[in-house]
Amino acid sequence: MGRAFEVRKNAMAKTAGAKTKVYSKYGKEIYVIAKSGGPDPDTNLSLKRLIEKAKKDQVPGHVIDKAIEKATGGAGEDYSPARYEGFGPGSCMVIVDCLTDNANRTITDVRNCFTKTNSKIGAPGTAAHMFDHAAVFGFAGDDEDLILETLMEADVDVTDVESDDGKITVIAPNTEFFKVKTALLDAFPELDIEIEEITFLPQVDAPITEEDLPMFQKFMDMLEDCDDVQNVYHNAVLPD
Repeated sequence: MGRAFEVRKNAMAKTAGAKTKVYSKYGKEIYVIAKSGGPDPDTNLSLKRLIEKAKKDQVPGHVIDKAIEKATGGAGEDYSPARYEGFGPGSCMVIVDCLTDNANRTITDVRNCFTKTNSKIGAPGTAAHMFDHAAVFGFAGDDEDLILETLMEADVDVTDVESDDGKITVIAPNTEFFKVKTALLDAFPELDIEIEEITFLPQVDAPITEEDLPMFQKFMDMLEDCDDVQNVYHNAVLPD
């Protein structure tokens, strides 16, 4: 799982687009979470996690501050979450998470990505039931038994701990995110956690053939170009 997650994550990162688009997506999500849960990261843990993630992705501080200030002001856009599911090129399963202030525009844009790449958008639940909503952590190390023992002693519900090529991957239910992070840093204060996120992990993989690869890449590029799309999850495994 650890290696597959890394490969899939890197494949998605290649379609992330320009830095300004990445900043815009983080700014929108920070604004929404700060507006709904409060602007103080110490009391709004979802905001704290997102800010830490944004900083790791090199989002400038002024972008983060501006989004929080905008949320604090009370005025501004009224974004709502929207999720679309379906089947992409090569019959891979896809989940598309959006934040939108115009649902009609968003569904039109997302549906266009599916139809122009011979893909099929489905009803809610079409793909999500084949994914696990999980917290994933990755860091350097090779003693998975020590990590598992540490987490179990902290009464953390762990799904899997793997060691592969000097990297340890910890997978837990999404609700255990903060318990995992707290337990790891309490036990290993100097630990450099390279990956820490809540994501959707596929229960089965869908290998993409060389023939389907160009259309799959077009599909991903089109989704990333949609202003309202925040995250794309899929079970595609690209050819080496």
